[in-house]
Amino acid sequence: MDHCSCNALKWILTPIFLLLSVVVMMFLVHLGGDFSVPVLLNMNNTSLANDPGISLHQTHKPSQRSNSSLHNIKQRKRVKMKSRVQRELEKARMVIQEASSNGISVNESMWLDAKEHRIDIYRNRAAFFRSYEEMEKQFRVYVYEEGEPPLVHHGPCKDIYTTEGRFISELEQMQGGLRTRDPRRAHVFFLPFSVTEMVRFLYQPESYDHQPFQRFVADYVRVIASKHPFWNNTNGTDHFMLSCHDWGPHASRGNSQLYENSIRSLCNANISEGFHPYKDVSIPEINLKDGEMPRQLLSPAFPSRTFLAFFSGGVHGPIRQQLLQHWEGRDLTHMPVYNYLSEGLDYYSFMLRSHFCLCPSGYEVASPRIVEAIYSECIPVIISQGYVLPFSDVLRWEAFSISVAVEDIPRLREVLEGFTAEELEKLREGIRTIKQHFVFNNPPKKFDVFHMILHSVWLRRLNVVTVVA
Repeated sequence: MDHCSCNALKWILTPIFLLLSVVVMMFLVHLGGDFSVPVLLNMNNTSLANDPGISLHQTHKPSQRSNSSLHNIKQRKRVKMKSRVQRELEKARMVIQEASSNGISVNESMWLDAKEHRIDIYRNRAAFFRSYEEMEKQFRVYVYEEGEPPLVHHGPCKDIYTTEGRFISELEQMQGGLRTRDPRRAHVFFLPFSVTEMVRFLYQPESYDHQPFQRFVADYVRVIASKHPFWNNTNGTDHFMLSCHDWGPHASRGNSQLYENSIRSLCNANISEGFHPYKDVSIPEINLKDGEMPRQLLSPAFPSRTFLAFFSGGVHGPIRQQLLQHWEGRDLTHMPVYNYLSEGLDYYSFMLRSHFCLCPSGYEVASPRIVEAIYSECIPVIISQGYVLPFSDVLRWEAFSISVAVEDIPRLREVLEGFTAEELEKLREGIRTIKQHFVFNNPPKKFDVFHMILHSVWLRRLNVVTVVA
């Protein structure tokens, strides 16, 4: 058959094939199959512009029709991946709720020593162990790569802001495990900026002007939202930040969606300053002056506890002012309360020799004394207003600490002397049980503070805080 005959035959058969194709498509649609041809056929600039996952400048590239098809395929893949992530969340939520209701849990001997089960330090032990197990199996965090140190991907790993720097550092260095390099597999997205470093490099001393670091936060969110689809897909609800600086909440106001929607992990977890315990995460303030736990507390030799209670600190805020006004220097042999310790007196030795360690809020609600007290097995006495305690979504703080109302400061000694020796030992046993949750390890270990912070973020992503609590 010559070339002309082939062309003639082609012109005859082409309409027949087209007609058959239309019939087949109509038949598939009639059967209700997963057939997305209509979507592909209707891709245009309008639909792309309304898709938050695709930036507008992509719609103006050459070969518009082929590019639209390619974008649509990518979008379909994103939808499928999103569905996979949602299915994982739904499955985890279901088994945690089941554990919460029925007490179904993993083999706890895999997690804690049997002796530690005597103290009920968890609000719902079965739900906690199940949620932690599901976190290890499924939870994945994506860390944005945008930005440069020292404001991003870096933080202070020493002093009072240790939690901020160590968390950023550990997550940045993590290979595999809970961290994923594929953002489509992520359940949450981490914004790795450091508010402490912003204050250090952008803040004008004594200006009390928060705008420089608020502008930085606004610019950072704008960059990741323009380069990636994930922020716009959820308006930031599956994103989280972390800050141990007092001004962390102020920095988050740089973007309204970050402040209102995102998970904010904060040391300054003050309800009166906008902290929302069902959305935000309270993290412990840990002061490692040289980056390591104080040597006196690594393997402490616990002497007899001859002091009822101890405090040493500056007059920072109205609560401390009341405490020092009533108790500073009144009975140094039984209840030593100092403004600052004199030279030659060791701070940690006082903690190790005291039954109670007073932990009043300063200018902000959090205090590193709480964790220092836990390290020294000195019962923390929380004196604050509006403070959501770290990991209180799963931990029963009343099992290893006590809270004293600000108005009860004048009768503080009377309150503390009301505890029996048996009650004190039970509280200390609770401290020994939960101590692992407040320790940084290098590399991180199961149930340490790094993983407990991630677990609290995991619970917010699942929206099961009320179940576990």
